[in-house]
Amino acid sequence: MSKATAAPGAGDTLTQRQIVTVMVGLMLGMFLASLDQTIVSTSIYTIANDLDGLSLQAWATTAYLITSTVSTPLYGKLSDIFGRRPLYLSAIVIFLAGSVYAGSVHSMTELALARGVQGLGAGGLLALALTIIGDIVSLKDRAKYQGYFMSVFGISSVLGPVVGGAFAGTSNILGFDGWRWVFFINVPIGLAALVVVFLFLHLPAKHLKQKIDYWGAAAITVAIVPLLLVAEQGRSWGWASTNSFLCYGLGVVGIAWFLLAEKRAGDYALIPLRLFSNITFGLSSLLNFIIGIGMFGAIAMLPMYLQLVKGLTPTEAGLMMITFTVGILFGSITAGRTISASGTFRIFPIMGTGILTAAALVMGLSLRVDTALWVPGLIAVFFGVGLGFCMQPLTLAMQTSVPPRDMGVGTSSAAFFRSMGGAVGTAVFISMLFSLAADKIADGMKAATTDAAYLAVLKDPAVAADPANAKLYDFFKNGASNDSLNDTSWLHTANSTLTRPITEGFAGSIDAVMLTAAVLTGIAFLISLALPKKKLTDPNATPPQDNDTLQVPAH
Repeated sequence: MSKATAAPGAGDTLTQRQIVTVMVGLMLGMFLASLDQTIVSTSIYTIANDLDGLSLQAWATTAYLITSTVSTPLYGKLSDIFGRRPLYLSAIVIFLAGSVYAGSVHSMTELALARGVQGLGAGGLLALALTIIGDIVSLKDRAKYQGYFMSVFGISSVLGPVVGGAFAGTSNILGFDGWRWVFFINVPIGLAALVVVFLFLHLPAKHLKQKIDYWGAAAITVAIVPLLLVAEQGRSWGWASTNSFLCYGLGVVGIAWFLLAEKRAGDYALIPLRLFSNITFGLSSLLNFIIGIGMFGAIAMLPMYLQLVKGLTPTEAGLMMITFTVGILFGSITAGRTISASGTFRIFPIMGTGILTAAALVMGLSLRVDTALWVPGLIAVFFGVGLGFCMQPLTLAMQTSVPPRDMGVGTSSAAFFRSMGGAVGTAVFISMLFSLAADKIADGMKAATTDAAYLAVLKDPAVAADPANAKLYDFFKNGASNDSLNDTSWLHTANSTLTRPITEGFAGSIDAVMLTAAVLTGIAFLISLALPKKKLTDPNATPPQDNDTLQVPAH
Protein backbone atom coordinates (compact mmCIF):
# COMPACT_ATOMS: atom_id res chain seq x y z
CA MET A 1 0.00 0.00 0.00
CA SER A 2 1.51 3.30 -1.06
CA LYS A 3 1.29 6.52 0.84
CA ALA A 4 1.33 10.13 -0.24
CA THR A 5 2.68 12.88 1.91
CA ALA A 6 0.64 15.80 0.62
CA ALA A 7 -2.38 16.97 2.48
CA PRO A 8 -5.54 15.81 0.80
CA GLY A 9 -6.95 17.93 -1.96
CA ALA A 10 -9.99 17.35 -4.03
CA GLY A 11 -8.23 15.06 -6.37
CA ASP A 12 -6.38 13.09 -3.67
CA THR A 13 -9.36 11.54 -1.94
CA LEU A 14 -12.73 12.16 -3.52
CA THR A 15 -14.13 12.50 -7.03
CA GLN A 16 -16.30 15.46 -7.99
CA ARG A 17 -19.42 13.32 -7.63
CA GLN A 18 -18.33 12.14 -4.16
CA ILE A 19 -17.63 15.71 -3.09
CA VAL A 20 -21.13 16.79 -4.10
CA THR A 21 -22.65 13.80 -2.27
CA VAL A 22 -20.67 14.53 0.89
CA MET A 23 -21.62 18.19 0.60
CA VAL A 24 -25.30 17.25 0.78
CA GLY A 25 -24.69 15.41 4.06
CA LEU A 26 -22.64 18.28 5.49
CA MET A 27 -25.24 20.86 4.46
CA LEU A 28 -27.98 18.81 6.13
CA GLY A 29 -25.93 18.84 9.33
CA MET A 30 -25.37 22.58 9.18
CA PHE A 31 -29.05 23.10 8.37
CA LEU A 32 -29.99 21.19 11.55
CA ALA A 33 -27.69 23.16 13.82
CA SER A 34 -28.55 26.60 12.45
CA LEU A 35 -32.29 25.80 12.25
CA ASP A 36 -32.37 24.94 15.95
CA GLN A 37 -30.97 28.38 16.81
CA THR A 38 -34.24 29.97 15.63
CA ILE A 39 -36.96 27.31 15.41
CA VAL A 40 -37.63 27.42 19.16
CA SER A 41 -38.09 31.22 19.23
CA THR A 42 -41.69 31.13 17.96
CA SER A 43 -42.69 27.94 19.78
CA ILE A 44 -41.16 28.43 23.24
CA TYR A 45 -44.20 30.31 24.59
CA THR A 46 -46.47 27.36 23.73
CA ILE A 47 -43.93 24.85 25.03
CA ALA A 48 -43.44 26.71 28.32
CA ASN A 49 -47.18 26.97 28.90
CA ASP A 50 -47.68 23.27 28.20
CA LEU A 51 -44.86 22.31 30.59
CA ASP A 52 -45.98 24.79 33.28
CA GLY A 53 -42.64 26.59 33.24
CA LEU A 54 -43.12 29.99 31.63
CA SER A 55 -40.66 31.64 34.01
CA LEU A 56 -37.96 29.11 33.03
CA GLN A 57 -38.29 29.46 29.25
CA ALA A 58 -35.10 31.52 28.82
CA TRP A 59 -33.00 28.62 30.14
CA ALA A 60 -33.95 26.46 27.15
CA THR A 61 -32.30 29.04 24.86
CA THR A 62 -29.38 29.73 27.21
CA ALA A 63 -28.47 26.05 27.61
CA TYR A 64 -28.24 25.53 23.83
CA LEU A 65 -26.27 28.74 23.38
CA ILE A 66 -23.73 27.93 26.09
CA THR A 67 -22.96 24.34 25.09
CA SER A 68 -22.81 25.04 21.34
CA THR A 69 -20.45 28.00 21.83
CA VAL A 70 -18.18 26.28 24.34
CA SER A 71 -17.91 23.08 22.28
CA THR A 72 -17.08 24.78 18.95
CA PRO A 73 -13.32 25.30 19.55
CA LEU A 74 -13.10 21.87 21.23
CA TYR A 75 -14.37 20.15 18.07
CA GLY A 76 -11.95 22.16 15.94
CA LYS A 77 -8.90 21.17 17.98
CA LEU A 78 -9.92 17.54 18.51
CA SER A 79 -10.60 17.13 14.78
CA ASP A 80 -7.06 18.34 14.05
CA ILE A 81 -5.79 15.55 16.32
CA PHE A 82 -8.16 12.63 15.66
CA GLY A 83 -9.61 13.49 12.24
CA ARG A 84 -12.83 15.17 11.02
CA ARG A 85 -14.99 12.15 10.18
CA PRO A 86 -15.29 10.52 13.64
CA LEU A 87 -15.85 13.91 15.30
CA TYR A 88 -18.53 14.92 12.78
CA LEU A 89 -20.35 11.61 13.07
CA SER A 90 -20.22 11.93 16.87
CA ALA A 91 -21.65 15.44 16.66
CA ILE A 92 -24.62 14.21 14.59
CA VAL A 93 -25.32 11.36 17.03
CA ILE A 94 -25.15 13.70 20.05
CA PHE A 95 -27.44 16.20 18.34
CA LEU A 96 -29.97 13.51 17.45
CA ALA A 97 -29.93 12.14 21.01
CA GLY A 98 -30.60 15.64 22.34
CA SER A 99 -33.42 16.15 19.81
CA VAL A 100 -35.20 12.91 20.79
CA TYR A 101 -34.79 13.80 24.47
CA ALA A 102 -36.09 17.36 23.89
CA GLY A 103 -39.18 16.05 22.12
CA SER A 104 -39.93 13.66 24.98
CA VAL A 105 -39.53 15.94 28.03
CA HIS A 106 -42.17 16.59 30.68
CA SER A 107 -40.74 19.68 32.37
CA MET A 108 -38.84 22.86 31.46
CA THR A 109 -35.87 21.68 33.54
CA GLU A 110 -35.65 18.56 31.39
CA LEU A 111 -35.98 20.68 28.24
CA ALA A 112 -33.07 22.87 29.32
CA LEU A 113 -30.93 19.75 29.84
CA ALA A 114 -31.99 18.35 26.46
CA ARG A 115 -31.21 21.63 24.71
CA GLY A 116 -27.78 21.54 26.34
CA VAL A 117 -27.17 18.11 24.80
CA GLN A 118 -28.35 19.41 21.42
CA GLY A 119 -25.92 22.31 21.74
CA LEU A 120 -23.01 19.93 22.36
CA GLY A 121 -23.72 18.34 18.99
CA ALA A 122 -24.49 21.61 17.22
CA GLY A 123 -21.04 23.02 18.05
CA GLY A 124 -19.48 20.28 15.93
CA LEU A 125 -22.00 20.49 13.11
CA LEU A 126 -21.43 24.23 12.63
CA ALA A 127 -17.64 24.17 12.90
CA LEU A 128 -16.64 20.91 11.18
CA ALA A 129 -18.74 21.15 8.00
CA LEU A 130 -16.70 24.07 6.66
CA THR A 131 -13.47 22.46 7.90
CA ILE A 132 -14.19 19.23 6.01
CA ILE A 133 -14.86 21.19 2.81
CA GLY A 134 -11.47 22.83 3.40
CA ASP A 135 -9.92 19.35 3.56
CA ILE A 136 -11.47 17.81 0.47
CA VAL A 137 -11.49 20.63 -2.08
CA SER A 138 -8.91 23.14 -3.25
CA LEU A 139 -9.20 26.83 -2.43
CA LYS A 140 -10.31 27.49 -6.02
CA ASP A 141 -13.49 25.45 -5.49
CA ARG A 142 -13.77 25.85 -1.71
CA ALA A 143 -14.96 29.45 -1.85
CA LYS A 144 -17.79 28.44 -4.18
CA TYR A 145 -18.86 25.48 -2.03
CA GLN A 146 -18.68 27.40 1.24
CA GLY A 147 -20.87 30.07 -0.33
CA TYR A 148 -23.60 27.44 -0.58
CA PHE A 149 -23.14 26.64 3.11
CA MET A 150 -23.63 30.29 4.03
CA SER A 151 -26.83 30.23 1.98
CA VAL A 152 -28.05 27.24 4.01
CA PHE A 153 -27.39 29.27 7.16
CA GLY A 154 -29.50 32.14 5.85
CA ILE A 155 -32.36 29.91 4.68
CA SER A 156 -32.54 28.08 8.03
CA SER A 157 -32.52 31.39 9.91
CA VAL A 158 -35.69 32.38 8.07
CA LEU A 159 -37.38 28.97 8.01
CA GLY A 160 -36.85 28.41 11.73
CA PRO A 161 -39.47 30.87 13.03
CA VAL A 162 -41.96 29.85 10.31
CA VAL A 163 -41.65 26.10 10.96
CA GLY A 164 -41.56 26.55 14.73
CA GLY A 165 -44.71 28.67 14.69
CA ALA A 166 -46.50 26.16 12.43
CA PHE A 167 -45.70 23.20 14.68
CA ALA A 168 -46.57 25.10 17.87
CA GLY A 169 -49.89 26.16 16.37
CA THR A 170 -50.91 22.53 15.69
CA SER A 171 -52.39 20.66 18.65
CA ASN A 172 -51.52 17.12 17.56
CA ILE A 173 -49.36 15.50 14.87
CA LEU A 174 -49.22 11.69 14.61
CA GLY A 175 -50.22 11.29 18.24
CA PHE A 176 -47.71 13.81 19.66
CA ASP A 177 -48.18 17.43 20.76
CA GLY A 178 -47.47 19.67 17.78
CA TRP A 179 -44.61 21.52 19.51
CA ARG A 180 -42.72 18.26 20.08
CA TRP A 181 -42.16 18.06 16.32
CA VAL A 182 -39.97 21.16 16.62
CA PHE A 183 -37.41 18.63 17.90
CA PHE A 184 -38.58 15.37 16.28
CA ILE A 185 -38.24 16.91 12.80
CA ASN A 186 -34.46 16.77 13.34
CA VAL A 187 -34.47 12.96 13.45
CA PRO A 188 -35.09 12.12 9.74
CA ILE A 189 -32.86 14.98 8.55
CA GLY A 190 -30.10 14.00 10.98
CA LEU A 191 -30.28 10.32 10.05
CA ALA A 192 -29.99 11.23 6.37
CA ALA A 193 -26.90 13.33 7.12
CA LEU A 194 -25.44 10.52 9.24
CA VAL A 195 -25.88 7.92 6.49
CA VAL A 196 -24.44 10.12 3.74
CA VAL A 197 -21.38 11.17 5.75
CA PHE A 198 -20.79 7.62 7.04
CA LEU A 199 -20.98 6.02 3.58
CA PHE A 200 -19.26 8.61 1.41
CA LEU A 201 -16.84 10.66 3.55
CA HIS A 202 -13.59 8.70 3.71
CA LEU A 203 -10.88 11.09 4.82
CA PRO A 204 -7.46 9.67 5.67
CA ALA A 205 -7.01 8.40 9.23
CA LYS A 206 -5.36 11.02 11.41
CA HIS A 207 -3.94 10.33 14.85
CA LEU A 208 -1.34 12.90 15.78
CA LYS A 209 0.62 12.33 18.95
CA GLN A 210 -0.30 15.53 20.68
CA LYS A 211 -1.46 16.46 24.14
CA ILE A 212 -5.04 17.59 24.63
CA ASP A 213 -5.42 21.02 26.19
CA TYR A 214 -7.73 20.08 29.07
CA TRP A 215 -6.83 23.19 31.09
CA GLY A 216 -7.62 25.43 28.14
CA ALA A 217 -10.99 23.70 27.69
CA ALA A 218 -11.79 24.17 31.39
CA ALA A 219 -10.69 27.82 31.31
CA ILE A 220 -12.74 28.72 28.21
CA THR A 221 -15.77 27.13 29.83
CA VAL A 222 -15.29 29.23 32.98
CA ALA A 223 -14.89 32.33 30.80
CA ILE A 224 -17.82 31.81 28.44
CA VAL A 225 -20.56 30.25 30.55
CA PRO A 226 -21.01 33.14 33.04
CA LEU A 227 -20.71 35.80 30.33
CA LEU A 228 -23.35 34.15 28.13
CA LEU A 229 -25.46 33.56 31.22
CA VAL A 230 -25.47 37.24 32.20
CA ALA A 231 -26.04 38.27 28.57
CA GLU A 232 -29.19 36.13 28.50
CA GLN A 233 -30.43 36.65 32.06
CA GLY A 234 -29.12 40.15 32.86
CA ARG A 235 -32.38 41.86 31.96
CA SER A 236 -34.40 39.82 34.45
CA TRP A 237 -31.69 39.80 37.12
CA GLY A 238 -30.73 43.46 36.73
CA TRP A 239 -27.38 44.42 35.22
CA ALA A 240 -26.09 45.67 38.58
CA SER A 241 -27.41 42.72 40.62
CA THR A 242 -25.27 40.37 42.71
CA ASN A 243 -25.77 37.55 40.20
CA SER A 244 -24.65 39.76 37.31
CA PHE A 245 -21.51 40.97 39.08
CA LEU A 246 -20.67 37.40 40.04
CA CYS A 247 -20.88 36.43 36.35
CA TYR A 248 -18.76 39.44 35.30
CA GLY A 249 -16.08 38.46 37.83
CA LEU A 250 -16.05 34.78 36.84
CA GLY A 251 -15.85 35.74 33.17
CA VAL A 252 -12.82 37.97 33.70
CA VAL A 253 -11.09 35.29 35.79
CA GLY A 254 -11.85 32.71 33.11
CA ILE A 255 -10.43 34.89 30.32
CA ALA A 256 -7.21 35.51 32.28
CA TRP A 257 -6.91 31.79 33.07
CA PHE A 258 -7.51 30.89 29.43
CA LEU A 259 -4.79 33.23 28.15
CA LEU A 260 -2.30 31.83 30.68
CA ALA A 261 -3.29 28.23 29.87
CA GLU A 262 -2.95 28.79 26.11
CA LYS A 263 0.43 30.48 26.50
CA ARG A 264 1.68 27.56 28.58
CA ALA A 265 0.21 24.95 26.21
CA GLY A 266 1.97 26.39 23.16
CA ASP A 267 1.32 24.44 19.95
CA TYR A 268 -1.14 22.02 21.51
CA ALA A 269 -3.35 24.82 22.87
CA LEU A 270 -7.06 24.81 22.12
CA ILE A 271 -6.64 28.09 20.21
CA PRO A 272 -2.84 28.55 19.86
CA LEU A 273 -1.98 32.16 20.60
CA ARG A 274 0.70 32.06 17.87
CA LEU A 275 -2.11 32.14 15.29
CA PHE A 276 -3.02 35.69 16.35
CA SER A 277 0.44 36.89 15.28
CA ASN A 278 -0.86 36.48 11.74
CA ILE A 279 -2.59 39.79 11.02
CA THR A 280 -5.20 38.19 8.76
CA PHE A 281 -6.22 35.66 11.43
CA GLY A 282 -6.21 38.25 14.23
CA LEU A 283 -8.22 40.91 12.37
CA SER A 284 -10.67 38.34 10.96
CA SER A 285 -11.31 36.99 14.48
CA LEU A 286 -12.00 40.51 15.76
CA LEU A 287 -14.23 41.29 12.77
CA ASN A 288 -16.22 38.08 13.25
CA PHE A 289 -16.89 39.04 16.88
CA ILE A 290 -17.89 42.67 16.20
CA ILE A 291 -19.96 41.77 13.14
CA GLY A 292 -21.64 39.07 15.21
CA ILE A 293 -22.69 41.65 17.81
CA GLY A 294 -23.92 44.28 15.38
CA MET A 295 -25.32 42.04 12.69
CA PHE A 296 -27.05 39.25 14.55
CA GLY A 297 -28.41 41.69 17.11
CA ALA A 298 -29.75 43.81 14.30
CA ILE A 299 -31.28 40.82 12.52
CA ALA A 300 -33.21 40.05 15.72
CA MET A 301 -34.72 43.55 15.57
CA LEU A 302 -36.41 43.17 12.18
CA PRO A 303 -38.78 40.38 13.32
CA MET A 304 -39.34 42.36 16.54
CA TYR A 305 -40.40 45.41 14.51
CA LEU A 306 -42.66 43.35 12.26
CA GLN A 307 -44.43 41.72 15.23
CA LEU A 308 -44.45 44.42 17.93
CA VAL A 309 -45.02 47.47 15.74
CA LYS A 310 -46.70 46.18 12.56
CA GLY A 311 -48.73 43.42 14.24
CA LEU A 312 -47.60 40.49 12.09
CA THR A 313 -47.77 36.95 13.48
CA PRO A 314 -44.46 35.08 14.02
CA THR A 315 -45.16 33.03 10.88
CA GLU A 316 -45.90 36.15 8.81
CA ALA A 317 -42.76 37.85 10.13
CA GLY A 318 -40.73 34.77 9.20
CA LEU A 319 -42.15 34.81 5.67
CA MET A 320 -41.33 38.53 5.36
CA MET A 321 -37.71 37.66 6.18
CA ILE A 322 -37.46 35.63 2.98
CA THR A 323 -36.01 38.79 1.46
CA PHE A 324 -33.11 38.35 3.91
CA THR A 325 -32.50 34.89 2.42
CA VAL A 326 -32.46 36.39 -1.08
CA GLY A 327 -29.78 38.82 0.06
CA ILE A 328 -27.60 36.21 1.74
CA LEU A 329 -27.86 33.90 -1.28
CA PHE A 330 -26.71 36.69 -3.57
CA GLY A 331 -23.92 37.82 -1.22
CA SER A 332 -22.54 34.36 -0.43
CA ILE A 333 -22.58 33.03 -3.98
CA THR A 334 -21.18 36.24 -5.47
CA ALA A 335 -18.33 36.36 -2.94
CA GLY A 336 -17.61 32.65 -3.31
CA ARG A 337 -17.42 32.69 -7.09
CA THR A 338 -15.30 35.86 -7.19
CA ILE A 339 -12.83 34.54 -4.62
CA SER A 340 -12.66 31.20 -6.45
CA ALA A 341 -11.78 32.99 -9.68
CA SER A 342 -9.37 35.61 -8.35
CA GLY A 343 -8.30 34.77 -4.79
CA THR A 344 -9.15 38.35 -3.84
CA PHE A 345 -11.12 38.53 -0.58
CA ARG A 346 -10.42 41.86 1.15
CA ILE A 347 -12.96 43.86 -0.83
CA PHE A 348 -15.87 41.74 0.42
CA PRO A 349 -15.56 42.36 4.19
CA ILE A 350 -15.09 46.05 3.38
CA MET A 351 -18.19 46.14 1.18
CA GLY A 352 -20.13 43.87 3.56
CA THR A 353 -19.53 45.94 6.68
CA GLY A 354 -20.24 49.11 4.69
CA ILE A 355 -23.57 47.71 3.47
CA LEU A 356 -24.48 46.51 6.98
CA THR A 357 -23.70 49.95 8.42
CA ALA A 358 -25.82 51.69 5.78
CA ALA A 359 -28.71 49.22 6.28
CA ALA A 360 -28.64 49.63 10.06
CA LEU A 361 -28.51 53.43 9.68
CA VAL A 362 -31.46 53.49 7.26
CA MET A 363 -33.45 51.19 9.54
CA GLY A 364 -32.70 53.37 12.56
CA LEU A 365 -33.88 56.50 10.76
CA SER A 366 -36.84 55.22 8.75
CA LEU A 367 -38.88 52.61 10.63
CA ARG A 368 -42.00 54.12 12.16
CA VAL A 369 -45.47 52.84 13.02
CA ASP A 370 -46.84 53.82 9.60
CA THR A 371 -43.84 52.75 7.51
CA ALA A 372 -44.85 50.56 4.55
CA LEU A 373 -43.91 46.87 4.82
CA TRP A 374 -41.76 46.97 1.68
CA VAL A 375 -39.23 49.15 3.54
CA PRO A 376 -38.15 46.57 6.17
CA GLY A 377 -38.38 43.93 3.43
CA LEU A 378 -35.86 45.85 1.32
CA ILE A 379 -33.63 46.55 4.34
CA ALA A 380 -33.55 42.79 5.03
CA VAL A 381 -32.18 42.20 1.51
CA PHE A 382 -29.21 44.46 2.22
CA PHE A 383 -28.62 42.89 5.63
CA GLY A 384 -28.44 39.53 3.85
CA VAL A 385 -26.02 40.80 1.21
CA GLY A 386 -23.79 42.31 3.90
CA LEU A 387 -23.83 39.07 5.87
CA GLY A 388 -22.99 37.01 2.76
CA PHE A 389 -20.12 39.33 1.88
CA CYS A 390 -18.63 39.03 5.41
CA MET A 391 -19.11 35.49 6.74
CA GLN A 392 -17.81 33.51 3.77
CA PRO A 393 -14.62 35.52 3.00
CA LEU A 394 -13.62 35.90 6.66
CA THR A 395 -13.96 32.14 7.24
CA LEU A 396 -11.80 31.48 4.17
CA ALA A 397 -9.25 34.05 5.31
CA MET A 398 -8.91 32.37 8.72
CA GLN A 399 -8.63 28.91 7.11
CA THR A 400 -5.88 29.92 4.71
CA SER A 401 -3.92 31.99 7.22
CA VAL A 402 -3.10 28.93 9.38
CA PRO A 403 -0.96 25.84 8.58
CA PRO A 404 -2.87 22.81 7.20
CA ARG A 405 -2.52 20.99 10.54
CA ASP A 406 -4.50 23.82 12.21
CA MET A 407 -7.34 23.90 9.65
CA GLY A 408 -9.87 22.74 12.26
CA VAL A 409 -8.78 25.40 14.74
CA GLY A 410 -8.86 28.13 12.09
CA THR A 411 -12.39 27.28 10.92
CA SER A 412 -13.86 26.65 14.36
CA SER A 413 -12.35 29.93 15.62
CA ALA A 414 -14.30 31.82 12.95
CA ALA A 415 -17.54 30.14 14.07
CA PHE A 416 -16.63 30.61 17.74
CA PHE A 417 -16.02 34.36 17.60
CA ARG A 418 -19.06 34.95 15.39
CA SER A 419 -21.25 32.88 17.71
CA MET A 420 -19.98 34.73 20.77
CA GLY A 421 -20.67 38.08 19.13
CA GLY A 422 -24.11 36.97 18.01
CA ALA A 423 -25.03 35.75 21.49
CA VAL A 424 -23.88 38.95 23.15
CA GLY A 425 -25.45 41.20 20.50
CA THR A 426 -28.83 39.50 20.52
CA ALA A 427 -29.09 39.42 24.31
CA VAL A 428 -27.86 42.97 24.88
CA PHE A 429 -29.90 44.52 22.06
CA ILE A 430 -33.13 42.83 23.15
CA SER A 431 -32.48 43.98 26.72
CA MET A 432 -31.75 47.48 25.41
CA LEU A 433 -34.96 47.40 23.37
CA PHE A 434 -37.25 46.65 26.30
CA SER A 435 -35.43 48.99 28.70
CA LEU A 436 -35.75 51.89 26.25
CA ALA A 437 -39.32 50.93 25.36
CA ALA A 438 -40.46 51.16 28.99
CA ASP A 439 -39.29 54.79 29.20
CA LYS A 440 -40.48 55.81 25.74
CA ILE A 441 -43.92 54.24 26.23
CA ALA A 442 -44.30 55.94 29.62
CA ASP A 443 -43.43 59.31 28.04
CA GLY A 444 -45.78 58.65 25.10
CA MET A 445 -48.69 57.75 27.36
CA LYS A 446 -48.10 60.85 29.47
CA ALA A 447 -48.15 63.02 26.35
CA ALA A 448 -51.28 61.27 25.06
CA THR A 449 -53.24 62.22 28.17
CA THR A 450 -53.02 65.86 27.07
CA ASP A 451 -54.73 65.00 23.75
CA ALA A 452 -58.52 65.52 23.95
CA ALA A 453 -59.25 63.00 21.18
CA TYR A 454 -57.19 60.31 22.92
CA LEU A 455 -58.87 60.99 26.27
CA ALA A 456 -62.29 60.76 24.66
CA VAL A 457 -61.55 57.22 23.43
CA LEU A 458 -59.92 56.28 26.74
CA LYS A 459 -63.02 57.31 28.73
CA ASP A 460 -65.54 55.84 26.29
CA PRO A 461 -67.59 53.25 28.30
CA ALA A 462 -67.99 51.01 25.22
CA VAL A 463 -64.22 50.88 24.71
CA ALA A 464 -63.59 50.17 28.39
CA ALA A 465 -66.20 47.37 28.38
CA ASP A 466 -64.73 45.62 25.33
CA PRO A 467 -63.00 42.37 26.49
CA ALA A 468 -60.29 42.90 23.87
CA ASN A 469 -59.16 45.99 25.82
CA ALA A 470 -59.09 44.37 29.27
CA LYS A 471 -55.32 43.77 29.34
CA LEU A 472 -54.70 47.20 27.84
CA TYR A 473 -56.49 48.87 30.78
CA ASP A 474 -54.53 46.63 33.17
CA PHE A 475 -51.38 47.89 31.45
CA PHE A 476 -52.49 51.51 31.95
CA LYS A 477 -53.08 50.73 35.61
CA ASN A 478 -49.69 49.08 36.22
CA GLY A 479 -47.61 51.39 34.02
CA ALA A 480 -44.89 50.59 31.49
CA SER A 481 -42.05 48.48 32.88
CA ASN A 482 -39.91 45.50 31.92
CA ASP A 483 -42.36 43.19 33.71
CA SER A 484 -45.50 44.63 32.13
CA LEU A 485 -43.92 44.38 28.65
CA ASN A 486 -43.16 40.67 29.02
CA ASP A 487 -46.56 39.81 27.53
CA THR A 488 -47.70 41.93 24.56
CA SER A 489 -50.00 39.34 22.97
CA TRP A 490 -52.96 41.74 23.46
CA LEU A 491 -51.27 44.68 21.75
CA HIS A 492 -52.78 44.35 18.27
CA THR A 493 -56.25 43.17 19.28
CA ALA A 494 -56.84 46.15 21.57
CA ASN A 495 -58.09 49.58 20.44
CA SER A 496 -55.58 50.94 17.91
CA THR A 497 -55.95 54.55 19.05
CA LEU A 498 -55.12 53.68 22.66
CA THR A 499 -52.19 51.42 21.74
CA ARG A 500 -50.60 54.04 19.49
CA PRO A 501 -48.21 55.38 22.22
CA ILE A 502 -47.09 51.79 22.90
CA THR A 503 -46.32 50.89 19.28
CA GLU A 504 -44.62 54.26 18.79
CA GLY A 505 -42.53 53.58 21.89
CA PHE A 506 -41.41 50.23 20.50
CA ALA A 507 -40.66 51.76 17.09
CA GLY A 508 -38.54 54.51 18.67
CA SER A 509 -36.66 51.96 20.78
CA ILE A 510 -35.90 49.76 17.77
CA ASP A 511 -34.60 52.86 15.96
CA ALA A 512 -32.20 53.57 18.85
CA VAL A 513 -30.99 49.96 18.90
CA MET A 514 -30.35 50.01 15.16
CA LEU A 515 -28.37 53.24 15.36
CA THR A 516 -26.21 51.56 18.02
CA ALA A 517 -25.77 48.58 15.69
CA ALA A 518 -24.73 50.98 12.93
CA VAL A 519 -21.95 52.35 15.16
CA LEU A 520 -20.64 48.82 15.80
CA THR A 521 -20.72 47.75 12.17
CA GLY A 522 -19.12 51.12 11.30
CA ILE A 523 -16.22 50.21 13.61
CA ALA A 524 -16.00 46.84 11.85
CA PHE A 525 -15.85 48.70 8.51
CA LEU A 526 -12.85 50.72 9.70
CA ILE A 527 -11.10 47.58 10.98
CA SER A 528 -11.72 45.77 7.67
CA LEU A 529 -9.70 48.47 5.89
CA ALA A 530 -6.64 47.18 7.77
CA LEU A 531 -6.90 43.68 6.26
CA PRO A 532 -3.79 42.82 4.18
CA LYS A 533 -3.97 43.54 0.47
CA LYS A 534 -3.10 40.06 -0.67
CA LYS A 535 -4.77 37.13 -2.36
CA LEU A 536 -5.75 33.98 -0.50
CA THR A 537 -3.46 31.03 -1.17
CA ASP A 538 -4.18 27.38 -0.50
CA PRO A 539 -1.88 25.96 2.23
CA ASN A 540 -2.50 22.48 0.78
CA ALA A 541 -1.01 23.53 -2.54
CA THR A 542 2.50 23.40 -1.07
CA PRO A 543 3.61 20.18 0.64
CA PRO A 544 4.08 20.79 4.39
CA GLN A 545 7.57 20.49 5.81
CA ASP A 546 6.76 19.19 9.31
CA ASN A 547 6.11 15.75 10.78
CA ASP A 548 2.41 16.35 11.29
CA THR A 549 1.61 15.83 7.61
CA LEU A 550 -1.49 13.80 6.85
CA GLN A 551 -0.80 10.37 5.44
CA VAL A 552 -3.22 9.65 2.60
CA PRO A 553 -3.81 5.93 2.14
CA ALA A 554 -4.15 4.69 -1.42
CA HIS A 555 -7.67 3.43 -2.12
